[in-house]
Amino acid sequence: MTFRIEGGRIISSTISNVDLKKNSQLEFKKVLEESLSPKKDVKISGHAQKRMVERGIRLQENDLTRISQGMDKLEEKGGKESLMLYKDMAFIASIQNRTIITAMGNDELDIVTNIDSAIIIK
Repeated sequence: MTFRIEGGRIISSTISNVDLKKNSQLEFKKVLEESLSPKKDVKISGHAQKRMVERGIRLQENDLTRISQGMDKLEEKGGKESLMLYKDMAFIASIQNRTIITAMGNDELDIVTNIDSAIIIK
């Protein structure tokens, strides 16, 4: 049994030191694993969300997985700001932030500036 003092009163606790140590070790392990595992989520900026709604572009979970894999490849090659062509869609993405900056249909694709790489996701 452990005790703690709150507001000048002694309060007993049924949590043992072994339980506290075990819980803190599990919590530390969880935090460590989360910090070491790379976050592979694709974010979509507010601007891109508006463009997707305007243009009727919808992405399913498997689409986001494919786009994430494309970002992985671009990251390996040193891409930072990239054009990503996927199905009938085109995205400008920040690879470092894993964020889609804007979205358009391939038919709207005319001139793209300020990118350093491009990928066709199949």
